[in-house]
Amino acid sequence: MSEHTTPAQAHWLLGRITWDSIPMAHEPIVLWTFVAVVLGGLVMLAALTRFRLWSPLWRDWICSIDHKRIGIMYMILGLVMFLRGFADAVMMRLQQSMAFGESMGYLPPHHYDQIFTAHGVIMIFFVAMPFVTGLMNYLVPLQIGARDVSFPFLNNFSFWMTTGGAVLVMLSLFLGEFSTAGWLALSNLGAQNPGVGLDYYIWGLQVAGVGTTLSGINLIVTIIKMRAPGMNLMKMPVFTWTALCTNALIVATFPILTAALALMTLDRYVGTNFFTNDLGGNSMLYVNLIWIWGHPEVYILVLPAFGVFSEVVATFSRKRLFGYTSMVYATVCITILSYLVWLHHFFTMGSGATVNTFFGITTMIISIPTGAKIFNWLFTMYKGRIHFTVPMLWTVGFMCTFAIGGMTGVLLAVPPADFVLHNSLFLIAHFHNVIIGGVVFAVFAGINYWFPKAFGYKLDEFWGKCSFWFWLVGFWVAFTPLYILGLMGVTRRANHFEDPSLQIWFIIAACGAALIALGIACFFVQLVVSYLRRDQLRDVTGDPWGGRTLEWATSSPPPQYNFAFTPMVHEIDAWWDMKKHGYKRPLAGFQPIHMPANTGAGIVIATLSTLFGFAMIWHMWPLAAASFAATVLASIIHTFNYKRDYYIPAADVAAVEATRTQQLAAAHV
Repeated sequence: MSEHTTPAQAHWLLGRITWDSIPMAHEPIVLWTFVAVVLGGLVMLAALTRFRLWSPLWRDWICSIDHKRIGIMYMILGLVMFLRGFADAVMMRLQQSMAFGESMGYLPPHHYDQIFTAHGVIMIFFVAMPFVTGLMNYLVPLQIGARDVSFPFLNNFSFWMTTGGAVLVMLSLFLGEFSTAGWLALSNLGAQNPGVGLDYYIWGLQVAGVGTTLSGINLIVTIIKMRAPGMNLMKMPVFTWTALCTNALIVATFPILTAALALMTLDRYVGTNFFTNDLGGNSMLYVNLIWIWGHPEVYILVLPAFGVFSEVVATFSRKRLFGYTSMVYATVCITILSYLVWLHHFFTMGSGATVNTFFGITTMIISIPTGAKIFNWLFTMYKGRIHFTVPMLWTVGFMCTFAIGGMTGVLLAVPPADFVLHNSLFLIAHFHNVIIGGVVFAVFAGINYWFPKAFGYKLDEFWGKCSFWFWLVGFWVAFTPLYILGLMGVTRRANHFEDPSLQIWFIIAACGAALIALGIACFFVQLVVSYLRRDQLRDVTGDPWGGRTLEWATSSPPPQYNFAFTPMVHEIDAWWDMKKHGYKRPLAGFQPIHMPANTGAGIVIATLSTLFGFAMIWHMWPLAAASFAATVLASIIHTFNYKRDYYIPAADVAAVEATRTQQLAAAHV
């Protein structure tokens, strides 16, 4: 069904679903994608059955409330969605390198618009967000000396709600279509398209947004209430500080996104006029709401990245982080200032010189604490005994890349310059400069750094370095041409160009995308090679890098209970301080440990919520009513489940700790 046609009368049960809703009938690319997905799914189902993994998959992963397993599942979700989002990016790069003059390329305009919208939505909501949330879930309880998060069930439920949103977005590829309105749904305002594309966008984000908001509340309470004795706020690791600020931003901003999408839903389903120019509505209301959420969202992604680099720099420079206090204050300043700059996203929309001046100045100011962090990292490296491991390479690459991206951002903060560059490819290059250079590089640094903690063995260095260099070189080959084209006035979101002299720049950009693809391939090769060589890469010490924070005090991977005894904290780098003062592991006196029990309620309620979203997209009103009632009923039933915890016997704890003692003795630690 095309969004440009008026939908037929809805069927009482099937709603708007018809044979025309299946795009595979007339889109070969979608057909072959569907075939590949089906074959891949069948192979996975066969493997699960062949190796009898269904029971452990359900018991130990799907129903798990262990923050470590949930963190790993977030990372897996991010990787899976990353492949989809990058495939969209490659398709765009190929289309733009081909579509010149009489050649229209291989993607129809309507299909191209869906691809660039899906690329943005997937990369922000279902790649970057799961990545940073996964790192925070895994690391924060370990870094503060806790045994789990404050609300373990909520953690499981949050993950499955995020997954539900991702499922709805992916489903749009094979049933119906996706939005053509851009990743913030701006271009449909005032002329709402009647098709299902924008509805997939709304309900996918609403379902996932519930999970993100609840996760934010959970992690804030965990950090505030569950820190180890002696760990006051100014003794927390920098990564935990960035997680606290990030989740404060999530809790403050995601309800705004929810409200904006709810008002858009009313416009589409009930016929209200919040975001039209009729009957007192105003499309600028939506623009303000979406960007009051949208700009803090950038810092929701970048602040945990700063935390990752802070941990990596301190560890591999063999020095305490330079200017810890200033780093914390800079993080808090960025958190507050991120609310005062949203209008720089629409300087060109007629707010007036006075308003533009104010927001231009605040945008320049926010670069000050960000720049201060760069100097903190550089001064930490100064006179340090630097080990250029793979995580450290990603960190150095980040500092060079992000600094340039930040400078182009300061250029765009000047309203007159923004008037020239706002709708050009220069803006696309800037945005990817800070998100790839900041968030993606941090994710790869973090995966390489904490992988031995999560799985008990290091990742292969050679393939990690190959991945880094392909990514770094590929990024600049892909996006430098976009800076040049933007300065030449070439507009973004175009799927065809008339001027043949521009084509060479798009071909170079496509070559850069190919190099990035090699970097991604090297990363997956690294995972496979490392698994095959896991015995040689094994870490039995729990501290392969000489780490400084409490997660390195546990075994690799950590036991279910994290710490047999809650650690006492005296200094900022708690584990480094404990090692310096000759810390000895307790070998006796273990007590039963109180732990939360696994439950399947999270995935059940999330599945019903996703089904409700699907029914609302397709106007399947009986299914919508039934799934909503089932969601409420399942939630009520879960409240009467009083078997939510259990005790790990002291003998089991002693056995686990004795095994660890033997491993350390064998490794002469």
